[in-house]
Amino acid sequence: MKHTKQTPPAAAVPIMDAEAIRRALRRIAHEIVERNPDLKSVALAGVQSRGVEITRRIAEFIREIGTIDIDMGVIDVAMYRDDVGKRTELPVVRASKLPMPLDGRTLIIVDDVLFTGRTVRAAMDAISSFGRPARIQLAALIDRGHRELPIRADYVGKNLPTAPNEKIRVCLEQTDGEPDAVWIEK
Repeated sequence: MKHTKQTPPAAAVPIMDAEAIRRALRRIAHEIVERNPDLKSVALAGVQSRGVEITRRIAEFIREIGTIDIDMGVIDVAMYRDDVGKRTELPVVRASKLPMPLDGRTLIIVDDVLFTGRTVRAAMDAISSFGRPARIQLAALIDRGHRELPIRADYVGKNLPTAPNEKIRVCLEQTDGEPDAVWIEK
Protein backbone atom coordinates (compact mmCIF):
# COMPACT_ATOMS: atom_id res chain seq x y z
CA MET A 1 0.00 0.00 0.00
CA LYS A 2 1.31 3.43 -0.88
CA HIS A 3 1.94 5.65 2.13
CA THR A 4 1.35 9.34 1.64
CA LYS A 5 2.80 11.83 4.06
CA GLN A 6 0.09 13.67 5.95
CA THR A 7 2.32 15.64 8.31
CA PRO A 8 0.45 18.78 9.34
CA PRO A 9 1.82 22.15 8.28
CA ALA A 10 2.84 24.61 10.99
CA ALA A 11 -0.49 26.47 10.70
CA ALA A 12 -2.58 23.32 11.30
CA VAL A 13 -4.68 23.01 14.45
CA PRO A 14 -4.84 19.56 16.07
CA ILE A 15 -8.38 18.23 16.52
CA MET A 16 -8.01 14.58 17.56
CA ASP A 17 -5.10 12.44 18.66
CA ALA A 18 -4.89 8.64 18.47
CA GLU A 19 -6.76 8.14 21.76
CA ALA A 20 -9.59 10.50 20.74
CA ILE A 21 -9.94 8.65 17.43
CA ARG A 22 -10.02 5.30 19.24
CA ARG A 23 -12.74 6.54 21.65
CA ALA A 24 -14.82 7.97 18.80
CA LEU A 25 -14.67 4.73 16.79
CA ARG A 26 -15.49 2.65 19.86
CA ARG A 27 -18.54 4.88 20.51
CA ILE A 28 -19.65 4.46 16.88
CA ALA A 29 -19.34 0.67 17.27
CA HIS A 30 -21.51 0.77 20.42
CA GLU A 31 -24.14 2.83 18.59
CA ILE A 32 -24.14 0.39 15.65
CA VAL A 33 -24.69 -2.53 18.03
CA GLU A 34 -27.50 -0.67 19.84
CA ARG A 35 -29.36 0.36 16.65
CA ASN A 36 -28.97 -2.96 14.84
CA PRO A 37 -30.18 -5.84 17.02
CA ASP A 38 -29.54 -8.44 14.28
CA LEU A 39 -25.81 -7.96 13.71
CA LYS A 40 -25.73 -11.04 11.45
CA SER A 41 -27.54 -9.03 8.80
CA VAL A 42 -25.20 -6.01 9.09
CA ALA A 43 -22.14 -5.37 6.94
CA LEU A 44 -19.66 -2.50 6.95
CA ALA A 45 -18.25 -1.05 3.71
CA GLY A 46 -15.35 1.39 3.84
CA VAL A 47 -14.82 4.05 1.21
CA GLN A 48 -11.27 3.89 -0.22
CA SER A 49 -8.84 4.55 1.36
CA ARG A 50 -9.06 5.72 4.98
CA GLY A 51 -12.67 4.53 5.27
CA VAL A 52 -11.38 0.99 4.83
CA GLU A 53 -9.07 1.23 7.85
CA ILE A 54 -11.79 2.92 9.91
CA THR A 55 -14.14 0.07 8.93
CA ARG A 56 -11.60 -2.50 10.12
CA ARG A 57 -11.27 -0.76 13.48
CA ILE A 58 -15.04 -0.43 13.99
CA ALA A 59 -15.44 -4.14 13.13
CA GLU A 60 -12.84 -5.00 15.81
CA PHE A 61 -14.79 -3.01 18.40
CA ILE A 62 -18.06 -4.68 17.33
CA ARG A 63 -16.35 -8.06 17.72
CA GLU A 64 -15.43 -7.12 21.31
CA ILE A 65 -18.88 -5.69 22.14
CA GLY A 66 -21.21 -8.05 20.29
CA THR A 67 -18.97 -11.12 20.11
CA ILE A 68 -19.62 -11.42 16.38
CA ASP A 69 -17.42 -11.09 13.33
CA ILE A 70 -19.18 -8.55 11.17
CA ASP A 71 -18.85 -8.75 7.38
CA MET A 72 -16.73 -6.04 5.78
CA GLY A 73 -16.28 -4.70 2.28
CA VAL A 74 -14.59 -1.97 0.29
CA ILE A 75 -16.23 0.66 -1.92
CA ASP A 76 -14.30 2.48 -4.61
CA VAL A 77 -16.19 5.57 -5.76
CA ALA A 78 -13.68 6.79 -8.37
CA MET A 79 -15.87 6.10 -11.41
CA TYR A 80 -19.12 7.10 -9.71
CA ARG A 81 -18.10 10.62 -8.74
CA ASP A 82 -19.96 13.45 -10.46
CA ASP A 83 -16.72 15.39 -11.01
CA VAL A 84 -14.79 12.71 -12.97
CA GLY A 85 -14.89 14.72 -16.21
CA LYS A 86 -13.82 17.92 -14.45
CA ARG A 87 -10.68 16.55 -12.83
CA THR A 88 -7.29 17.27 -14.37
CA GLU A 89 -6.08 13.73 -13.61
CA LEU A 90 -7.86 10.46 -14.27
CA PRO A 91 -8.93 8.75 -11.05
CA VAL A 92 -7.15 5.63 -9.85
CA VAL A 93 -9.79 2.91 -9.96
CA ARG A 94 -9.66 0.04 -7.46
CA ALA A 95 -11.98 -2.91 -7.09
CA SER A 96 -15.04 -2.65 -4.88
CA LYS A 97 -15.65 -5.79 -2.85
CA LEU A 98 -18.88 -6.08 -0.94
CA PRO A 99 -20.19 -8.99 1.13
CA MET A 100 -22.78 -10.76 -0.96
CA PRO A 101 -25.68 -11.04 -1.19
CA LEU A 102 -26.76 -7.54 -0.15
CA ASP A 103 -30.50 -8.20 -0.29
CA GLY A 104 -32.11 -8.06 3.14
CA ARG A 105 -28.98 -6.68 4.79
CA THR A 106 -28.11 -3.39 6.45
CA LEU A 107 -25.01 -1.97 4.78
CA ILE A 108 -23.15 0.73 6.69
CA ILE A 109 -20.98 3.00 4.53
CA VAL A 110 -17.91 4.16 6.48
CA ASP A 111 -15.75 7.16 5.58
CA ASP A 112 -13.26 9.41 7.31
CA VAL A 113 -14.76 12.84 6.60
CA LEU A 114 -18.32 13.76 5.61
CA PHE A 115 -18.38 17.10 3.79
CA THR A 116 -20.62 17.84 0.79
CA GLY A 117 -22.21 14.38 0.65
CA ARG A 118 -21.09 13.74 -2.92
CA THR A 119 -18.75 10.88 -2.01
CA VAL A 120 -21.58 9.17 -0.13
CA ARG A 121 -23.89 9.60 -3.14
CA ALA A 122 -21.19 8.03 -5.32
CA ALA A 123 -20.82 5.18 -2.82
CA MET A 124 -24.56 4.50 -2.96
CA ASP A 125 -24.38 4.44 -6.77
CA ALA A 126 -21.51 1.93 -6.58
CA ILE A 127 -23.45 -0.22 -4.11
CA SER A 128 -26.45 -0.36 -6.45
CA SER A 129 -24.22 -2.19 -8.96
CA PHE A 130 -23.95 -5.07 -6.47
CA GLY A 131 -27.53 -5.36 -5.29
CA ARG A 132 -30.19 -3.75 -3.15
CA PRO A 133 -29.59 -3.71 0.61
CA ALA A 134 -32.63 -3.50 2.87
CA ARG A 135 -31.21 -0.27 4.19
CA ILE A 136 -28.04 1.80 4.06
CA GLN A 137 -26.60 3.68 7.02
CA LEU A 138 -23.63 6.05 7.17
CA ALA A 139 -20.77 6.34 9.66
CA ALA A 140 -18.12 9.08 9.53
CA LEU A 141 -15.22 9.85 11.83
CA ILE A 142 -15.65 13.61 11.18
CA ASP A 143 -18.76 15.49 10.02
CA ARG A 144 -17.72 18.97 8.96
CA GLY A 145 -21.03 20.20 7.54
CA HIS A 146 -21.47 22.10 4.25
CA ARG A 147 -23.75 19.51 2.66
CA GLU A 148 -24.63 19.97 -1.00
CA LEU A 149 -26.90 16.92 -1.00
CA PRO A 150 -29.56 15.82 1.50
CA ILE A 151 -27.31 13.28 3.24
CA ARG A 152 -26.89 12.83 6.99
CA ALA A 153 -24.62 10.48 8.94
CA ASP A 154 -26.24 7.98 11.32
CA TYR A 155 -23.01 7.65 13.33
CA VAL A 156 -20.50 10.47 13.82
CA GLY A 157 -17.23 10.42 15.73
CA LYS A 158 -16.96 14.22 15.94
CA ASN A 159 -19.02 17.09 14.55
CA LEU A 160 -16.60 19.79 13.47
CA PRO A 161 -18.12 22.93 11.95
CA THR A 162 -15.65 24.41 9.47
CA ALA A 163 -15.34 27.18 6.95
CA PRO A 164 -15.64 25.95 3.36
CA ASN A 165 -12.03 26.90 2.60
CA GLU A 166 -10.59 24.98 5.56
CA LYS A 167 -9.28 21.46 5.08
CA ILE A 168 -9.64 18.51 7.45
CA ARG A 169 -6.75 16.06 7.35
CA VAL A 170 -7.04 12.56 8.75
CA CYS A 171 -3.90 10.53 9.26
CA LEU A 172 -4.06 6.84 10.12
CA GLU A 173 -0.93 4.86 10.84
CA GLN A 174 -1.95 1.92 8.63
CA THR A 175 -2.70 4.06 5.56
CA ASP A 176 -0.29 6.97 6.02
CA GLY A 177 2.61 5.51 7.97
CA GLU A 178 2.34 8.19 10.64
CA PRO A 179 0.58 8.30 14.05
CA ASP A 180 -3.21 8.64 14.08
CA ALA A 181 -4.34 12.25 14.15
CA VAL A 182 -6.91 14.68 12.77
CA TRP A 183 -6.13 18.32 12.20
CA ILE A 184 -7.62 21.33 10.48
CA GLU A 185 -5.76 23.58 8.07
CA LYS A 186 -7.02 27.14 8.11
